[in-house]
Amino acid sequence: SGEIFGFLGPNGAGKSTIVKILTTLALPTHGSAEVGGYDAVNQASKVRKISGVALQEIGLDPIMKPMELLTLQGQLFNMTKIEAKRRANELLELVRLTDAADRRAGTFSGGMKRRLDLAMALVHAPQILFLDEPTTGLDPASRRDVWEEVKRLNRELGMTIFLTTQYLEEADELAEQIAIINHGKIAAEGSPEDLKASFGKQSINIQLTSQEHAKHAVGELNTIAQQVQLDRNTVRVYLSQAAQAVPRVVDTLRKADLEMVSLTLSQPTLDDVFLQVTGSRIEPKNTTSLN
Repeated sequence: SGEIFGFLGPNGAGKSTIVKILTTLALPTHGSAEVGGYDAVNQASKVRKISGVALQEIGLDPIMKPMELLTLQGQLFNMTKIEAKRRANELLELVRLTDAADRRAGTFSGGMKRRLDLAMALVHAPQILFLDEPTTGLDPASRRDVWEEVKRLNRELGMTIFLTTQYLEEADELAEQIAIINHGKIAAEGSPEDLKASFGKQSINIQLTSQEHAKHAVGELNTIAQQVQLDRNTVRVYLSQAAQAVPRVVDTLRKADLEMVSLTLSQPTLDDVFLQVTGSRIEPKNTTSLN
């Protein structure tokens, strides 16, 4: 309760489908789901009262203005027109769109549209907010703006946020707890730090003078490392105690007459965790700037 929960998985694993089931927009083919103690199928109306959702596809009418959209949304939740307008003003201030209240939504930048979409999901003051890949399609600057907005909503409203994302750095930045789904099951769960400690490994990153030398180095280092990856003329060596293994790695390369350009140590990342848990890396969908 009151935390940001990240839900990760390979593309096509069903993350968006799960969000739709939890928000009563789709029915499960089998099994059951509860949100806030309510059954998502048999008590769907109660689930809708306590939850809000912002899906990947932004469904804003481009010719309507924010005040109109939010007021209409409030009336759909049985507010009077006066109550809906009051709530719309509160939300426009909350997501910092008051100055754009009289502009058509179709003229907004991608980041502004995302913020308005968040406001639409908050009209009825839900206890739980579901965000399905909220920054897909945004350029890096707009993406970070949305991150700050999500953190602010969580901090100021104490709202539980269920987040799916294709960006692992986004989950690392925002989520207090993370679950990774693989083949339809939860394969790992915990805080980002705990997951890195359990599944991640430090790596030694070695840049060599040529790609040919790097390929040769992979063969030499495979004899002493748990995992070795090649990226052009850089070799990444994964070890449980990487710092202590540096002298051995350097000695192995020296004996093979392989000259290093640089050597650095890297701490485990969520990308490393995801690779260990699922056997694959997330390939972000093609995105375009919406600014």
